[in-house]
Amino acid sequence: MLEATVKKILQSRVYEAAWETPMSPAPFLSRRFDNQILIKREDLQPVYSFKIRGAYNKMAQLSEEQKAKGVIAASAGNHAQGLAMAAKLMGVKAVIVMPRITPDIKVAAVRARGAKVILKGDAFAEASEHAQQLIKEHGYTYIPPFDDIDVVAGQGTVAMEILRQHSGPLDAIFVPVGGGGLIAGVAAYVKYLRPDIKVIGVEAEDSACLKAAMEAGERVVLDQVGVFAEGVAVAQIGEIPFSIMRDLIDGVITVTTDEICAAVKDIFEDTRAVSETSGALSLAGLKKYVQQTGVKGQTLVCINSGANTNFDRLQHIAERTELGEQREAILAVTIAEKPGSFKKFCRTLGKRMVTEFSYRYADTDDAHIFVGIQVKPGGEDRQAVLTKLREADYDVEDLTDNELAKLHIRHLAGGRPCEEFTEELYRFEFPERPGALMNFLTRLPHNWNISLFHYRNHGAAYGRVLVGMQVPNGDRVHVEDYLDTIGYRYWKESDNPAYRLFMA
Repeated sequence: MLEATVKKILQSRVYEAAWETPMSPAPFLSRRFDNQILIKREDLQPVYSFKIRGAYNKMAQLSEEQKAKGVIAASAGNHAQGLAMAAKLMGVKAVIVMPRITPDIKVAAVRARGAKVILKGDAFAEASEHAQQLIKEHGYTYIPPFDDIDVVAGQGTVAMEILRQHSGPLDAIFVPVGGGGLIAGVAAYVKYLRPDIKVIGVEAEDSACLKAAMEAGERVVLDQVGVFAEGVAVAQIGEIPFSIMRDLIDGVITVTTDEICAAVKDIFEDTRAVSETSGALSLAGLKKYVQQTGVKGQTLVCINSGANTNFDRLQHIAERTELGEQREAILAVTIAEKPGSFKKFCRTLGKRMVTEFSYRYADTDDAHIFVGIQVKPGGEDRQAVLTKLREADYDVEDLTDNELAKLHIRHLAGGRPCEEFTEELYRFEFPERPGALMNFLTRLPHNWNISLFHYRNHGAAYGRVLVGMQVPNGDRVHVEDYLDTIGYRYWKESDNPAYRLFMA
């Protein structure tokens, strides 16, 4: 299979549509991590992602009869744009079925390249089901985003370019993983020609379908998939990619949202490119690999797979960057409710920069403050801050890794009811489309009272929402039964320490 895949890669017809992208040196990162770090710039493709390679190569294999009937795909992102451009270049009708939650910028980009866009459903599964129905009705040819040998071969040309562009020593290539098409193609080509080079997959920790498959020894379906890095938000690794790569890759690294955001900033500082979150995934994994292994003097390549990001996501990315670089600690600290307490607290911190401070009067004895403190990367300095504050008799809760605190509490800290009452607190992901809120409210029992509601748009397909509900005693045990019928992802946060300290 390996030799057959490499042969297909060598025969791929990607350059009728795709460009050979450069490898940009990353001088700041290289100096910081004591390794030569290079970034493969797939963000410079005509559709701003590597997906044009696989889509065009697959279409190039179609018969004239298949082309005459037209092609179709279900996609919310880069595959849709790649297929739309490939079809336009070949003069073939293209239909793209996209979920209604797809950001307008991506819908507009697909239409601008001549494809017909059909918006269907609130999730990829519904869009995919509708695409299959249209195939039955019209005879369209389905162009898969990753689970196809010709698509894998097209993506594998990225590796062909890397080895041609850098003929010297090369220790590892870090590849972002969604459905597995890119890493399968890269691993096949690299391991056939240069088996000494490590190929390492990088996944978002909340959509790590390859890691789960490697651990199980077979493909598995994730129960839930995070959508922050939407370009790799896949519940199951592709069958064909997994069969190719499972014995070829040298490992899988998972990274957090904060680590991805930090990598977006790193790429910008070294190349002035604004990467999408899934595009920066590989660099986040590279950094984690260096930190975990301590390697020095090596040559490491990461693939920036795309730059299709919404401008209004940048605020959220910038906000999380300091946490991703471990340069900020988020703490909840209890101080005495009396004049001079804040000054005393800052004196205890010494010359450290306070990056954020939120407080509201609660009672005559204690004040709970929400504070951000600048620290050095690595975790040891954060621990030193915690130790110093506790030695000074402060009650401290470390919220640096607390999603509720970072998404919501930092914007609501200090708000609490003026009288005691019981509420249930849940964190949701709402689809970003008209009617999503009304759908939520109408499905709740009429005698439940909304006691808290916080929403913040991050320019993604899903909005993050925090909801407090006063629920009659008889309904307490059935809360999640009601929520399950709504169909939105949720997390119970009633016992979260950030909530108890600042809002309960």
